[in-house]
Amino acid sequence: MGSCISVPKKGILLYKKTNGNPNANKKLAVHDIGSARSATFNTASVLANPCQGSIFDMYRVGKELGRGEFGITHQCFHIESGETYACKMIAKQKLRTEIDVEDVRREVEIMRRLPKHPNIVSYKEAYEDKEAIYLVMELCEGGELFDRIVARGHYTERAAARVARTILEIVKVCHDNGVIHRDLKPENFLFADTTENSPLKAIDFGLSIFFENGQRFNEIVGSPYYMAPEVLRRNYGPEVDVWSAGIILYILLCGVPPFWAGKFLDLVILIKI
Repeated sequence: MGSCISVPKKGILLYKKTNGNPNANKKLAVHDIGSARSATFNTASVLANPCQGSIFDMYRVGKELGRGEFGITHQCFHIESGETYACKMIAKQKLRTEIDVEDVRREVEIMRRLPKHPNIVSYKEAYEDKEAIYLVMELCEGGELFDRIVARGHYTERAAARVARTILEIVKVCHDNGVIHRDLKPENFLFADTTENSPLKAIDFGLSIFFENGQRFNEIVGSPYYMAPEVLRRNYGPEVDVWSAGIILYILLCGVPPFWAGKFLDLVILIKI
Protein backbone atom coordinates (compact mmCIF):
# COMPACT_ATOMS: atom_id res chain seq x y z
CA MET A 1 0.00 0.00 0.00
CA GLY A 2 2.95 2.31 -0.62
CA SER A 3 2.48 3.40 -4.20
CA CYS A 4 2.73 7.09 -4.92
CA ILE A 5 1.75 9.06 -8.02
CA SER A 6 2.53 12.55 -9.22
CA VAL A 7 1.14 13.85 -12.49
CA PRO A 8 1.69 17.61 -12.89
CA LYS A 9 0.64 18.44 -16.45
CA LYS A 10 1.70 15.60 -18.70
CA GLY A 11 2.64 12.03 -17.97
CA ILE A 12 2.88 10.03 -14.76
CA LEU A 13 5.44 9.22 -12.11
CA LEU A 14 4.87 5.98 -10.22
CA TYR A 15 6.70 4.84 -7.12
CA LYS A 16 6.31 1.80 -4.92
CA LYS A 17 7.83 0.73 -1.63
CA THR A 18 10.48 -1.94 -2.16
CA ASN A 19 10.31 -5.21 -0.28
CA GLY A 20 13.97 -5.17 0.68
CA ASN A 21 13.91 -1.80 2.40
CA PRO A 22 10.57 -0.62 3.85
CA ASN A 23 11.81 2.98 3.88
CA ALA A 24 12.94 3.01 0.25
CA ASN A 25 10.96 4.19 -2.75
CA LYS A 26 11.75 2.63 -6.11
CA LYS A 27 10.77 4.37 -9.31
CA LEU A 28 8.73 1.83 -11.30
CA ALA A 29 7.74 3.87 -14.33
CA VAL A 30 8.29 7.34 -15.69
CA HIS A 31 6.24 8.27 -18.75
CA ASP A 32 7.17 11.19 -20.99
CA ILE A 33 6.13 14.43 -19.36
CA GLY A 34 7.49 16.88 -21.86
CA SER A 35 10.39 19.27 -21.97
CA ALA A 36 9.66 20.73 -18.52
CA ARG A 37 11.33 17.66 -16.95
CA SER A 38 13.73 16.75 -19.73
CA ALA A 39 15.88 19.88 -19.67
CA THR A 40 18.77 20.16 -17.25
CA PHE A 41 18.32 22.89 -14.64
CA ASN A 42 21.05 24.88 -12.97
CA THR A 43 20.95 23.97 -9.27
CA ALA A 44 23.79 26.22 -8.13
CA SER A 45 21.51 27.71 -5.45
CA VAL A 46 18.30 26.06 -4.30
CA LEU A 47 17.28 27.17 -0.79
CA ALA A 48 16.38 30.61 0.45
CA ASN A 49 18.31 31.47 3.63
CA PRO A 50 20.06 28.17 4.39
CA CYS A 51 22.23 27.96 7.50
CA GLN A 52 25.71 29.39 7.02
CA GLY A 53 28.72 27.11 6.97
CA SER A 54 29.03 23.38 6.44
CA ILE A 55 26.65 20.90 8.02
CA PHE A 56 29.64 18.64 8.68
CA ASP A 57 31.07 21.23 11.04
CA MET A 58 27.90 20.97 13.14
CA TYR A 59 26.79 17.35 12.77
CA ARG A 60 28.29 13.89 12.59
CA VAL A 61 26.44 11.72 10.09
CA GLY A 62 25.51 8.19 11.15
CA LYS A 63 23.69 5.19 9.71
CA GLU A 64 21.28 5.32 6.80
CA LEU A 65 17.60 5.27 7.79
CA GLY A 66 15.93 5.24 4.37
CA ARG A 67 16.09 6.51 0.81
CA GLY A 68 13.83 7.85 -1.90
CA GLU A 69 14.10 9.06 -5.47
CA PHE A 70 15.99 12.25 -4.60
CA GLY A 71 17.20 11.89 -1.03
CA ILE A 72 18.80 9.59 1.50
CA THR A 73 17.94 10.01 5.18
CA HIS A 74 20.65 9.41 7.78
CA GLN A 75 20.81 9.52 11.53
CA CYS A 76 22.96 12.46 12.59
CA PHE A 77 24.40 13.77 15.84
CA HIS A 78 24.86 17.39 16.83
CA ILE A 79 28.58 17.59 17.66
CA GLU A 80 28.26 20.13 20.47
CA SER A 81 25.11 18.91 22.25
CA GLY A 82 25.19 15.22 21.31
CA GLU A 83 21.49 15.30 20.41
CA THR A 84 20.31 12.92 17.71
CA TYR A 85 18.36 13.98 14.59
CA ALA A 86 17.43 12.75 11.14
CA CYS A 87 19.10 14.37 8.14
CA LYS A 88 17.62 14.10 4.66
CA MET A 89 20.34 14.60 2.05
CA ILE A 90 19.11 15.58 -1.42
CA ALA A 91 21.78 15.28 -4.12
CA LYS A 92 21.74 18.27 -6.48
CA GLN A 93 22.72 16.11 -9.45
CA LYS A 94 19.29 14.48 -9.19
CA LEU A 95 17.48 17.82 -9.39
CA ARG A 96 17.51 17.97 -13.18
CA THR A 97 14.73 20.47 -13.86
CA GLU A 98 13.19 23.63 -12.49
CA ILE A 99 10.19 21.58 -11.35
CA ASP A 100 12.44 19.33 -9.24
CA VAL A 101 14.08 22.36 -7.64
CA GLU A 102 10.74 24.03 -6.90
CA ASP A 103 9.49 20.82 -5.26
CA VAL A 104 12.44 20.84 -2.86
CA ARG A 105 12.06 24.55 -2.12
CA ARG A 106 8.37 24.10 -1.40
CA GLU A 107 8.97 21.13 0.91
CA VAL A 108 11.42 23.16 2.99
CA GLU A 109 9.16 26.23 3.10
CA ILE A 110 6.19 24.09 4.20
CA MET A 111 8.20 22.55 7.04
CA ARG A 112 9.33 26.03 8.07
CA ARG A 113 5.78 27.38 8.07
CA LEU A 114 4.12 24.60 10.02
CA PRO A 115 4.09 25.33 13.77
CA LYS A 116 5.71 23.13 16.38
CA HIS A 117 3.22 20.36 17.09
CA PRO A 118 3.58 17.09 19.03
CA ASN A 119 2.20 15.11 16.09
CA ILE A 120 4.15 16.67 13.22
CA VAL A 121 7.84 15.87 12.76
CA SER A 122 9.68 19.05 13.64
CA TYR A 123 12.03 20.86 11.28
CA LYS A 124 15.28 22.09 12.80
CA GLU A 125 17.37 23.67 10.04
CA ALA A 126 18.63 23.31 6.47
CA TYR A 127 22.08 23.50 4.92
CA GLU A 128 23.25 23.65 1.33
CA ASP A 129 26.58 23.16 -0.43
CA LYS A 130 27.69 22.46 -3.99
CA GLU A 131 26.71 18.80 -3.80
CA ALA A 132 23.47 18.61 -1.82
CA ILE A 133 20.72 20.07 0.33
CA TYR A 134 20.54 18.83 3.93
CA LEU A 135 17.31 18.95 5.94
CA VAL A 136 17.78 18.36 9.66
CA MET A 137 14.62 17.11 11.39
CA GLU A 138 13.37 15.39 14.49
CA LEU A 139 14.30 11.70 14.63
CA CYS A 140 11.43 9.22 15.03
CA GLU A 141 12.58 5.75 16.07
CA GLY A 142 9.30 3.89 16.54
CA GLY A 143 8.66 2.79 12.96
CA GLU A 144 5.75 3.36 10.61
CA LEU A 145 2.06 3.16 11.43
CA PHE A 146 1.89 0.84 8.40
CA ASP A 147 4.16 -1.71 10.11
CA ARG A 148 2.14 -1.66 13.33
CA ILE A 149 -1.07 -2.30 11.40
CA VAL A 150 0.60 -5.26 9.69
CA ALA A 151 1.86 -6.60 13.02
CA ARG A 152 -1.58 -6.31 14.67
CA GLY A 153 -3.72 -7.32 11.74
CA HIS A 154 -6.12 -4.55 12.70
CA TYR A 155 -6.79 -2.14 15.56
CA THR A 156 -9.60 -2.23 18.08
CA GLU A 157 -12.25 0.47 17.71
CA ARG A 158 -10.90 2.33 20.74
CA ALA A 159 -7.29 2.21 19.53
CA ALA A 160 -8.31 3.15 15.97
CA ALA A 161 -10.29 6.10 17.30
CA ARG A 162 -7.20 7.45 19.09
CA VAL A 163 -5.10 7.20 15.94
CA ALA A 164 -7.85 8.70 13.76
CA ARG A 165 -8.27 11.63 16.14
CA THR A 166 -4.53 12.33 15.97
CA ILE A 167 -4.56 12.21 12.16
CA LEU A 168 -7.50 14.60 11.95
CA GLU A 169 -5.78 16.99 14.37
CA ILE A 170 -2.74 16.94 12.05
CA VAL A 171 -4.98 17.64 9.05
CA LYS A 172 -6.53 20.60 10.87
CA VAL A 173 -3.12 22.06 11.76
CA CYS A 174 -1.96 21.74 8.16
CA HIS A 175 -5.11 23.32 6.74
CA ASP A 176 -5.16 26.11 9.31
CA ASN A 177 -1.65 26.98 8.12
CA GLY A 178 -2.49 26.88 4.42
CA VAL A 179 -1.01 23.47 3.60
CA ILE A 180 -2.58 20.43 1.92
CA HIS A 181 -0.52 17.30 2.65
CA ARG A 182 -1.79 15.37 -0.43
CA ASP A 183 -0.14 12.08 0.51
CA LEU A 184 -1.60 10.93 3.82
CA LYS A 185 -1.09 7.17 4.26
CA PRO A 186 0.10 4.86 7.07
CA GLU A 187 3.66 4.91 5.68
CA ASN A 188 3.80 8.67 6.24
CA PHE A 189 3.15 8.49 9.97
CA LEU A 190 5.99 7.52 12.30
CA PHE A 191 6.01 6.75 16.01
CA ALA A 192 8.42 8.76 18.11
CA ASP A 193 9.66 5.63 19.90
CA THR A 194 8.90 1.93 20.21
CA THR A 195 6.54 2.14 23.21
CA GLU A 196 2.88 1.20 22.81
CA ASN A 197 1.64 4.73 23.58
CA SER A 198 4.29 6.57 21.61
CA PRO A 199 3.24 9.85 19.95
CA LEU A 200 2.37 9.50 16.25
CA LYS A 201 3.92 12.08 13.90
CA ALA A 202 3.21 13.06 10.30
CA ILE A 203 6.19 13.12 7.93
CA ASP A 204 7.03 13.59 4.24
CA PHE A 205 5.73 16.88 2.87
CA GLY A 206 7.31 16.27 -0.53
CA LEU A 207 3.93 16.25 -2.32
CA SER A 208 2.35 18.91 -0.12
CA ILE A 209 1.34 22.32 -1.43
CA PHE A 210 0.34 25.75 -0.15
CA PHE A 211 -3.26 26.83 -0.74
CA GLU A 212 -5.59 29.76 -0.18
CA ASN A 213 -9.31 29.63 0.58
CA GLY A 214 -11.27 28.66 -2.51
CA GLN A 215 -8.19 27.68 -4.51
CA ARG A 216 -8.52 24.51 -6.63
CA PHE A 217 -5.80 22.23 -8.01
CA ASN A 218 -5.60 19.90 -11.00
CA GLU A 219 -2.38 17.88 -10.54
CA ILE A 220 -2.91 14.14 -10.04
CA VAL A 221 -0.84 13.63 -6.89
CA GLY A 222 -0.91 11.08 -4.10
CA SER A 223 -1.11 7.31 -3.52
CA PRO A 224 -3.79 5.24 -5.27
CA TYR A 225 -5.32 3.56 -2.21
CA TYR A 226 -5.78 6.91 -0.47
CA MET A 227 -6.43 9.30 -3.37
CA ALA A 228 -9.79 11.11 -3.39
CA PRO A 229 -11.97 10.98 -6.55
CA GLU A 230 -11.70 14.77 -6.86
CA VAL A 231 -7.98 14.36 -7.56
CA LEU A 232 -8.68 12.24 -10.63
CA ARG A 233 -11.29 14.77 -11.69
CA ARG A 234 -8.52 17.41 -11.48
CA ASN A 235 -10.59 19.74 -9.32
CA TYR A 236 -9.77 19.58 -5.63
CA GLY A 237 -8.81 21.43 -2.50
CA PRO A 238 -7.96 20.58 1.13
CA GLU A 239 -10.90 18.17 1.41
CA VAL A 240 -8.79 15.44 -0.22
CA ASP A 241 -6.80 15.05 3.02
CA VAL A 242 -10.03 14.21 4.85
CA TRP A 243 -10.80 11.46 2.33
CA SER A 244 -7.32 9.98 2.87
CA ALA A 245 -7.81 10.08 6.64
CA GLY A 246 -11.06 8.15 6.20
CA ILE A 247 -9.31 5.46 4.18
CA ILE A 248 -6.66 5.13 6.89
CA LEU A 249 -9.40 4.70 9.52
CA TYR A 250 -10.99 1.91 7.46
CA ILE A 251 -7.63 0.13 7.19
CA LEU A 252 -7.01 0.53 10.93
CA LEU A 253 -10.30 -1.21 11.68
CA CYS A 254 -10.26 -3.87 8.96
CA GLY A 255 -6.61 -4.46 8.17
CA VAL A 256 -7.27 -4.12 4.42
CA PRO A 257 -8.14 -1.17 2.16
CA PRO A 258 -11.80 -0.57 1.22
CA PHE A 259 -10.92 -1.19 -2.44
CA TRP A 260 -7.89 -2.43 -4.35
CA ALA A 261 -5.81 -0.20 -6.54
CA GLY A 262 -4.86 -2.36 -9.53
CA LYS A 263 -7.67 -1.20 -11.79
CA PHE A 264 -7.26 2.30 -10.40
CA LEU A 265 -3.63 2.40 -11.57
CA ASP A 266 -4.64 1.18 -15.03
CA LEU A 267 -7.20 3.98 -15.19
CA VAL A 268 -4.68 6.64 -14.17
CA ILE A 269 -2.13 5.46 -16.70
CA LEU A 270 -4.72 5.58 -19.50
CA ILE A 271 -5.98 9.06 -18.62
CA LYS A 272 -5.45 11.54 -21.43
CA ILE A 273 -3.35 14.29 -19.93
